[in-house]
Formats: sequence, structure tokens, C-alpha cells
Amino acid sequence: MSSPVYVAIDTPDIDRARVIAARVRNHVGGLKLGLEFFSAHGASGVQEMAKVGLPIFLDLKLHDIPNTVAKAVHALRPLRPAILTVHAAGGRAMLEDAKAAAPEGTKVVAVTVLTSLDGNDLESIGVAANPHAQVERLTALAREAGLDGVVCSGNEVAAAKALWPGGFFVVPGVRPADAGASDQKRVMTPRAALDNGASILVIGRPITQAEDPDQAARAIGATL
Repeated sequence: MSSPVYVAIDTPDIDRARVIAARVRNHVGGLKLGLEFFSAHGASGVQEMAKVGLPIFLDLKLHDIPNTVAKAVHALRPLRPAILTVHAAGGRAMLEDAKAAAPEGTKVVAVTVLTSLDGNDLESIGVAANPHAQVERLTALAREAGLDGVVCSGNEVAAAKALWPGGFFVVPGVRPADAGASDQKRVMTPRAALDNGASILVIGRPITQAEDPDQAARAIGATL
């Protein structure tokens, strides 16, 4: 069984990205490429990283009117990512159109509440619900729209799984017990996140900024 850990390669430096991916490839289950990498290297960069031989999680968090998101997803079809993210807050029509435009085999998952946000942040943008309630609301919406799953913090994944037993749950903001939270506000250890129902874990800096990324990935794997 492959590792549930997807390493977040969040760097615009493609040479560094290649080095990290090559070093950890035997101890992680996939590579997560986000906006920073995609903005610097686009589709060709994704294709280059796919040569490592691991599934690609394309974390672009698309959020626009339904037609625009559908066309953007369609434009990404040649890359055939294993996982692609959109924002649940885009609404049901956008979610449905995104899934319809995705290639067969790509899991389209909806971002619920970013792990960098807490209740005060939600209130500041006009969301009265606390993070837990908002995750539950958007998880139900994603399920109704026919998506494959959601992205949520480890603190809410158990509730999301209870609402959607067959869903696919991506948990970022995962940190080993000896690592700091950095800019994340709602974090959890890898083992606890899996116990709560995570399907895959997204781990970045504890691996990519380690003195020995391969050893860091192996050490995390040993706790799972």
C-alpha cells in the first residue's frame, strides 16, 4: 500500500523541486503542486514533475464563475492530475461544472475552510458559522454536487467523514509532534489525522525544509 503522505512542493525553483521529489519519492505517496509552483512553471512544469513517477495533486483551489472554472479544468485535462482542488465556496453549479470538465480518474475535491483561518477570520469575511460548522455545511454541498471529497483540517475530518462515509478526505496543516505550526492555525499530527478519517495527508515544510528530506519523510512514515 502506498503512503498516504503527499509532499507539498511549494517552491518556484524547479531544480529544487526535482531534487526534493527525487529524494523522497520512495517514502511518499504523491506530490502536491500548488499555486506558487504552477504560477512559475505552468503545465510544462507539472509534466516535468510527473516524470518522477508519483501521482500529482494539483492544488490550484479554483474559484470563479462556473463557466470559467469549467474551462480552466478542461484546459488542465492533458495533465491528468490524480487530484484537483476547487473552492467549495464557489457554489453548487461551479462544483458540478468542475467535476463534469475533469478527466476520468481525477478526483475533484472541494476546499472547505483553509487551515490558516480560524473563527475570527471567518467572522471578518462575513461567515457567521465557526470553522467546524462551516466545514460541515460545505462538505454536504460538495457531496450533493457530485465531487469526490473535500479538503479540511484534521480537527473537522471526523465530522466530514460522518456526513460522507464514502468521501475522499484531504487533510493539510499536518505537522509531526515536534514541528511548529508555522502559518497554520488548525493543525494535527499525521497519525491523529488518519485516525480521524483522513484519506491523504499533505505535509510540506516538515519534509521539504528538513536537513534530510528523505529521512524526515521516513520518520513521518514510521508513525503512520
